[in-house]
Amino acid sequence: MKKILALKVDVDTLRGTLFGVPRLVALFRKHNVGATFLFSLGPDHTGRAIKRVFRKGFFSKVKRTSVIAHYGFPTLLYGTALPGPDIGKRCPDIMRRTKDEGFEVGIHCWDHVRWQDGVQVASADWTRREMERAQNRFCDIFKEPAKTHGAAGWQMNTHALRLTQSMGFEYASDGRALAGQGVPHYPVVNAEIIDCPQLPTTLPTFDELIGLNGITETNVADSLLALTEPVGASLPAVTGFAIAPHVFTMHAELEGMRLLPALEALIVGWKTQGYELVATENIAAQLAREHLPYFVAEQGEMPGRSGTLLMQGRSFLPALPIVAEAA
Repeated sequence: MKKILALKVDVDTLRGTLFGVPRLVALFRKHNVGATFLFSLGPDHTGRAIKRVFRKGFFSKVKRTSVIAHYGFPTLLYGTALPGPDIGKRCPDIMRRTKDEGFEVGIHCWDHVRWQDGVQVASADWTRREMERAQNRFCDIFKEPAKTHGAAGWQMNTHALRLTQSMGFEYASDGRALAGQGVPHYPVVNAEIIDCPQLPTTLPTFDELIGLNGITETNVADSLLALTEPVGASLPAVTGFAIAPHVFTMHAELEGMRLLPALEALIVGWKTQGYELVATENIAAQLAREHLPYFVAEQGEMPGRSGTLLMQGRSFLPALPIVAEAA
C-alpha cells in the first residue's frame, strides 16, 4: 500500500524567513521531496508572546525547547523593545523563490502572535480583517490568491473556519488530531458543515517531544520514526486513500536552523520506511471530496504544547454529500 506523508513548514518570524526557509528549500531539493511553506506575511511581533507567561505549561515548554537558542535575542524583542519588522515587505524575494523552486506556498497568518493569542475570543470582523490582510499581502507577493491556509499555533474560531470556505481556499490544514486518528475531513461547527476540507497535523512536532521522556535533539528523529513504522489505519476507499496519510508540521525557526540535522535524519528514515514525502496539496488533490467524512471541530490539548488548539473531534456523520453552506 502506498504510504504518503506531507511536510508542512510554518514560518513564524523574520529570522525563520531569512535563514530557515532557504536552508529547508536546499534540504528538500537535496532529497527530492515535496513540502508546503506557510508564511507569516505581516509584522513580526514575537516579543509580545511574553503574555503567554500565565498559560498552563508555557514555562516548561520554554525551558525544554531553548527559545533563545532557536529564535535569537533580537527576535524576542520584536514588538516590545524593538519595532516589529514587516516580514512580507522584507522577504518577498525569498517567498517567491520558494515557489519558483517547486514548493507549494500558502498563508500562515498576518501577525503570528496577534492571531495565536487573540483569535479564540475574536469577533467576526476582527477575524475577517486579519485573514484578508494576509490574503491581500499574499496576492501582492505572488500575484494570485493563496489556495491553502494553515493557522498560526493551530488556533481557529468559528468565523475563521467559515472564512476558509467563503474566501475560496481549496483546503486548509489548521488543526491537529490525536495519534492514529487524523484523517482528511470536513469540519463541523455547531452542526454547520464547512465546505473546505481540513488536513490535520497527525504527528507530534519536534518541540513537543524534545525534553520529555529522555528525548533529545539527537534522538528525536528516532522517536518519530517509531510512530510511523507501523502501517497507518485503513480508510474507506471513498476518501481517496487506502491508508490515512500523515501530515508533519515543522517550523522554519527550529527544523530549518538548529534542528536541521535531526530533520534530515528524519527525512532519510521516512524514505527508508517507504513513505512518499509530498506537499499537502498532493493529498488534497487526491481526495474524493464528495464522500469525505465529517468531524466536529473542537478545542483540545496536545501533550507537550501549552494551551488549547483546534482538534479533529468526534465523528459527526457518515460520509454524505454537503448538505449546508456556511454563512
